[in-house]
Amino acid sequence: MSLSKDSFPLFGYELLRDYLVPSILGKHEKDILYWAGKDLARKFPCTDIPLIISFFKDAGWGDLTLEKEMKDGFVFSLTNEPELLKINERNFRLEAGFIAEQIQNFKGVLTECYEEKKEKQLEVIFTVKMDLQEKIER
Repeated sequence: MSLSKDSFPLFGYELLRDYLVPSILGKHEKDILYWAGKDLARKFPCTDIPLIISFFKDAGWGDLTLEKEMKDGFVFSLTNEPELLKINERNFRLEAGFIAEQIQNFKGVLTECYEEKKEKQLEVIFTVKMDLQEKIER
């Protein structure tokens, strides 16, 4: 199921994401959102990259695209309509944590994800790094 701004209660989502959560979490918002993204990934496991991409679309997070696959990681880009992405107003640590945990779970190695906002291009770049020496029990 794909959601658009016309079928999605955007105002309610923005109230929570952009106002309530930052107010509650304060200076720890970025760290907590990263770990919340990891927890969310454990509750909604994806077994491969196409499922992660589909989850982003279904969750209304935007269009996630795999840009590059490397031996020890991946590079993704996230785009959306400017009024939905709100790149200048929010961080993307929730999404980064979600990606890291999903890949860690199906690759079986310690994984981290870092985001970089490209404001002029209206996209967020997620760089996933895997420690191939650090196996994770599944």
